[in-house]
Amino acid sequence: MFNRPRPTLILALSGLLAGAAHAAPTRYPLTVTDDLGRKVTVKAEPMRVISVLPSNTETICALGACSKLIGVDTFSDFPAQVTKLPRVGGLYDPNIEAMIALKPDLVIVSKYGKLAEPLTRAGINVVAVNPESYDDIFTKTLLLGKILNRQTQAQQVITTVKRDVARVEVLTRNVKSKPLTYFEIDPTPYSIGPNSFMGVLLTKAGARNVIPAALGDFPKVDPELIVKSNPALILGVDLKTVQGRPGWKAIQAVKTGRVVEIPMDLNTVLGRPGPRIGQALLGLAKIVHPELFK
Repeated sequence: MFNRPRPTLILALSGLLAGAAHAAPTRYPLTVTDDLGRKVTVKAEPMRVISVLPSNTETICALGACSKLIGVDTFSDFPAQVTKLPRVGGLYDPNIEAMIALKPDLVIVSKYGKLAEPLTRAGINVVAVNPESYDDIFTKTLLLGKILNRQTQAQQVITTVKRDVARVEVLTRNVKSKPLTYFEIDPTPYSIGPNSFMGVLLTKAGARNVIPAALGDFPKVDPELIVKSNPALILGVDLKTVQGRPGWKAIQAVKTGRVVEIPMDLNTVLGRPGPRIGQALLGLAKIVHPELFK
């Protein structure tokens, strides 16, 4: 359970709530620049939408536009109602024929996977919306809200997410000890840089990232770098696995047993820059600083 909020936090949260003003309806035709750098014109409010990115699917539903969805990618699984929709494949194994057969008036794609060109050739309107950074969570929510005529709802979603994040940050910001942390997202190993959206969450959870920003947002790392960095906390992998790696038994986190495999549900939310990012931060903070949530 959270500690009692400080008066300053209550004032800050009140300010966030007050900022959620009513927005005017979207005026169509609407022209936007998507994340492929294309100018895309949406002629009328989209009513038959396909989403091929789980984070976008979650945002669309958070905007109150789930009823517009007629198809989703293989991995979209939240909220539960989207699991009943037709599946149109993933970014790298798309079923373009299935998408065309659903007769969408808009397909929302990632900037990866090269879906825009074949769908456009088939006469389908396509917009690439690809949240990657922490700030993208908010700017892409606004963009989707504008495209789908849900601008007021987009502002409300942003207010809620920022409120949820603030509730955690007020606890973690001033902790005396911020453990040096290595977060593994793939055993290759790949990790998260401090400027990635996951890296920002790790910092907000009250940890210090061993990965330097110069390596990029989701770098493949040299295991020797982790050994030399000697993190006090290792996330995303189990203790037995790291004990079997050359030199890793000497790492502080391994010696003290502070190696935590992220639960599957939390791992899924952490990997999606969307409306549940406050929930993801809370789950991560509970692992980094369990003493704050007793």
